[in-house]
Amino acid sequence: MSDEQRPVPVATEAPTPDAPEPTPSATAAVAPAMPVERIAPLPDPQAPLPRAHAAGSEPVSWQWPSVHPEGLKFAGIVGGGALLAFLFGWTVIGWLLLGATAFTAAFFRDPVRASPAGTGLILSPADGLISQIMTVALPRQLVGEGGLADGAATRVSIFMSVFDVHINRSPFAGTVTRMAYVPGAFLNADLDKASEENERQYFVIEGADGTRIGFTQIAGLIARRILAFVREGHMVAAGQRVGLIRFGSRVDVFLPADFAVQVVKGQRAVAGETVLAVRGGTTRERGAVH
Repeated sequence: MSDEQRPVPVATEAPTPDAPEPTPSATAAVAPAMPVERIAPLPDPQAPLPRAHAAGSEPVSWQWPSVHPEGLKFAGIVGGGALLAFLFGWTVIGWLLLGATAFTAAFFRDPVRASPAGTGLILSPADGLISQIMTVALPRQLVGEGGLADGAATRVSIFMSVFDVHINRSPFAGTVTRMAYVPGAFLNADLDKASEENERQYFVIEGADGTRIGFTQIAGLIARRILAFVREGHMVAAGQRVGLIRFGSRVDVFLPADFAVQVVKGQRAVAGETVLAVRGGTTRERGAVH
């Protein structure tokens, strides 16, 4: 194998709920001619991901999902309100707030995921419902330097309800070559125009063989903040955590022409585990799952 064909090593994620997140280093870039905001730079250097457990005779045991640190402050605020309500004798309100505390913690849950091994796979970046599979023109924020070639692509949309895990993961192993954040409205994420009008965060990841994958985090009707855990220049493993959307949203994935869709509308996807597309495979019939 020549040096040009030799794959770039990427770190893999250990299946432990308290695995450290990578610490980003570079600043975000935005596409020109759009009302965009730059994401503040994160500290340097990027922490390496721990290696996955080796195969062996020991079984893997089920574990309670951890709560992402971003959610602890929200759960703490609501839980503090519940405590005050009980102290003042407002029992009904206290129980309601206690239930809201449990829901908040569950919303920010961060379960362990085991990504399929192999090359030529594009994984789902989000938990949720496959709501759309269609050919569309690429958003201009994904096109240009460090991005995708202009034209059309197959877009797979994954809708996340408030009951789904909202940690988003990389669909592909490689290097983040482009990011662009665009502020916007908070329309229902099920609407097609949400991909052009809602708050959103664009990513492009380039694999070791030069393949580039674009995907977009889109805020929904309730969502009010999109967070990115990586920055341009970071290497990511397939299934690595790359961001979070608060409270209901959508993720769009734009597939390269030589990848065949492996999911159908109505199917449930699991972030970092469900295979959305394979290189050179046969596309599944795009009917709805009943």
